[in-house]
Amino acid sequence: MNLATIDVGTNTALLLVARIGPDGTIEALDERAEITRLGRGIGGDGALRAEGIERTLAALRAYAAIAARHGAEIAAVGTEALRRAPNAAAFLEPAAQILGKPIEVIDGAREAALTFRAVAAAFPDALTGALVVVDIGGGSTEIVIASGGEVTFKVSLPLGSVRFTERFIRHDPPEPAETAALTRAIDAAIAAVPFPAGGAVTLVGVAGTVTSLAAMAESLASYDPLRVHGYRLSRAAITREIAQLEAATQAAREQIVGLDPRRADVILAGALILDRVAAAAGVAEVRASDRGIRWGLLHELAESRRVA
Repeated sequence: MNLATIDVGTNTALLLVARIGPDGTIEALDERAEITRLGRGIGGDGALRAEGIERTLAALRAYAAIAARHGAEIAAVGTEALRRAPNAAAFLEPAAQILGKPIEVIDGAREAALTFRAVAAAFPDALTGALVVVDIGGGSTEIVIASGGEVTFKVSLPLGSVRFTERFIRHDPPEPAETAALTRAIDAAIAAVPFPAGGAVTLVGVAGTVTSLAAMAESLASYDPLRVHGYRLSRAAITREIAQLEAATQAAREQIVGLDPRRADVILAGALILDRVAAAAGVAEVRASDRGIRWGLLHELAESRRVA
């Protein structure tokens, strides 16, 4: 049985095609990621722009073709940009025609649950103690806290790399007052999160901000998931990358080795979110994961097929 799961996010559209064996084993057949910026403008009225809609529909056409080549059943979910957009139907209706089925627009709680499911499958060793999972998206950030593998808290917060860049950054490079205001807003947004107090805490960071920072720390000329997934990104490395990003112009950020130039405009906001979460969690490092919602959805679907 082959399955294709698609995550339509504020900043990226991601595809995973995998074969599910009779014994439940999962073999990834293809993975794709396109930065389509569907949610550009989420920091304003939240309405989807025609360019973002067209870029994302083009990505879905390519993904549908890939799934068809593998004979894979498609399941797709959409997150914050589609939750928020007053004109979401302008995208969802043609997208359903392309994929042959509707995209499920999920709420923040389900988004957090799928992220946690992916992390639990990828890093089972992290389930024995206190675990914090942070998924930094373009429009929202999900935080899940677990103890001994049991979720004790989960939340979806309206802060993301695109949303906060559009809200706070007006200059190139950003002015200190802008990054200071952005940082204060992050701290206020996460202030009520009950991060574990005392003892060893594992923090796993999911999605493009975290994997980009890991690739930057390793100066990867081309993205290598085998080197990035599971990478232990130190707080010191995050601090160094933030300092570099704060001082750089957009053009200079586009030349940083390990950073996709298409993320160059929003990576600073994402890095600051990660840094403030790591500080609040009291950890010295972040474990990077490039297996997010699409992997959680795949595990969910695979299990439902086994039960059926």
